[in-house]
Amino acid sequence: MKSIVVSLLLLATALVIGCAPPTGEGPDEVSQLRHAIEALSPDVDPAEAARAAHIAYSHATALAEEYQVTTSPILHNTLVNSGVRQRGLCYHYAEDMQARLQSEGFQSLTILRAIAEPRNSFRIEHSSAVIAPKGADIYGGIVLDPWRYGGKLYWSATSDDPRYDWEPRLTVLRRRGATRVLASN
Repeated sequence: MKSIVVSLLLLATALVIGCAPPTGEGPDEVSQLRHAIEALSPDVDPAEAARAAHIAYSHATALAEEYQVTTSPILHNTLVNSGVRQRGLCYHYAEDMQARLQSEGFQSLTILRAIAEPRNSFRIEHSSAVIAPKGADIYGGIVLDPWRYGGKLYWSATSDDPRYDWEPRLTVLRRRGATRVLASN
């Protein structure tokens, strides 16, 4: 009975949500992100902004391939939570995007993490990486969200995201009384 219910839920979700848009990066999208990163502060190195924008787009696509994303993000979450897929939840994307960008050793940029607590009927929180000028917090940065469209990068100024109210990851974890909070933000 449980497998029938799960199958019906998957089918209903697929009909309502549909498949994720195709992944990939175009020069216009990368250029727009590069310009947005540069505009965060006059102290942002244009070469670092260009490299970060390219990596954000290419790594979003690579992660979707690595996670074997072939459905909408919500359906893929179901596959991960049921053990069919190993990775691909939003926090996996956030961790992996943060690690990849941090590995670049940017001098004028910092990579942070943000969480948006649920404001939907499914009670699903959301995690993402944020790129900001060195020394800024998430509110001075740009959300880099590859989960939202199943591997196609979504980005916006943190405070301009129409779907989520972002907060620093450590703030949310401390509010919840997490006994063990990781040092990486």
